[in-house]
Amino acid sequence: MSKLGVGIIGAGNISAAYLRLAPMFKGIEMRAIADINIEAAEARSAEFNVRASDVDALLAAEDIDIIVNLTIPAAHFDVSSRALKAGKHVYSEKPFVLSLKEGAELKQLADAAGLRVGSAPDTFLGGAHQMARKLIDAGDVGSITGGTAFVMSHGMEHWHPNPDFFFLKGAGPVLDVGPYYVTNLIQLLGPVKRVAALASTPSRMRTIKSEPRSGEQIPVETPSTNHAILEFQSGAIISMVNSWDVWGGHGHSPMELYGSKGSLFVPDPNFFAGDLKIAGIDEDPQPAPGWDHPFGVPNDGEQANYRASGLSDMALAIAENRPHRCSLELALHAVEVMTGVLEAGETGSFVSMTTTCERPEPLGPDAARGLMEDA
Repeated sequence: MSKLGVGIIGAGNISAAYLRLAPMFKGIEMRAIADINIEAAEARSAEFNVRASDVDALLAAEDIDIIVNLTIPAAHFDVSSRALKAGKHVYSEKPFVLSLKEGAELKQLADAAGLRVGSAPDTFLGGAHQMARKLIDAGDVGSITGGTAFVMSHGMEHWHPNPDFFFLKGAGPVLDVGPYYVTNLIQLLGPVKRVAALASTPSRMRTIKSEPRSGEQIPVETPSTNHAILEFQSGAIISMVNSWDVWGGHGHSPMELYGSKGSLFVPDPNFFAGDLKIAGIDEDPQPAPGWDHPFGVPNDGEQANYRASGLSDMALAIAENRPHRCSLELALHAVEVMTGVLEAGETGSFVSMTTTCERPEPLGPDAARGLMEDA
C-alpha cells in the first residue's frame, strides 16, 4: 500500500526518536520537519535526510498527510487545530490537549473534515502491557478490584537540557509522565468514573543540574506531588502517586493490579517492555507466560522502543477504514482523568468524569507484526 506522508512540527529531543524509528513501520514516511527555530529543524533535516521547513510551508505541503505535533504541551491545541484546518490528520505527543474544551474543539474540526486525530502514548501497545491485557481479558487473575501505580523520581532537571516546561502548568508529573500510566490503566481496566486527590509543591524553585544551564534556577508552577484515587466504571479502585519530590529512591513497583483470583505486577508503562509477573492466591509472583510479541524485543540498545507504532496503526486504520488504537477518545478521557486529578488536588473534592471511551482493540503478536515493515 502507499504510505502517508508525515511532517513533524517540533524539532526537540523527542523528534529524533520518531525520525529514527518510523522507518520500521508500514503506512508512514517521514518527509519533513518544521520548528519555530529553523536551525533546529535544519539540524534534524541533516541528521535524518528529511527536508527542513517553516511551519506555514509544512502545513501547506501537498505531500504531507499527517502532522506529528511534538511541540510543548501548551502549544499542542494551537498547532493541532491549525493542522486540521489545513486538511491534515494529526498525531500529537502527550498530553494531546490541556482541557476538555480544547479536545472537543479538535474533535469537531476533525469530524467536520473527515480527518483523524491520534495521540501518544503508544507504549501500552508494548509486549508486556499487551500480555497483561490478555491475562486480564482471559480472567487469569479474576476481576480486578484494586491496585497501585507509582510515578516517582526527583524530576527532569537533572538530565534535560531545557527542563523549564516540565514544571509549568500543563506538565508536572501528572500531565508529563502520568499519561503513560493512566492510558495503560484505561486499556487494561476501561474508563474511569471519578477521581480524588491531595497535592503539594514542596519547592517553588528548582536548580538545573544538566548542561549547558547547570546552576540556573527555574520556577515550579504546578504541583510536584499528587496522591490520587481513581475509581473505574468497572468498580476497580487504583491508588496513584505522582511525585517529583522523591530524592532517596523508593521500593514501590510501577503498577500492581489486584484481582479476585490473583495479582499482576506490571512493568513501567513508560516503556514498551519489562518484567511482567503474575501471582495466584497465596502464591509468590512468578514471570508471566512468555510470548513472541515483537514489541517486547530489545531494538534500541537494551531497550524495546517502538515509538511511532501508534502513528503507523493510525495510518493503516485510515486506509482500512477501522478505528485506530491511540484514538482521540482514549486520549481525551485520559486528559480528563489527569486534569480531574489536578482539580481534585486543588479543591479536595471528588471530580466525576464527563467523558468515556472504549478500550482500544488489543494488539497481539500477529497484529503487531502487521504494523512492521520487516516482520
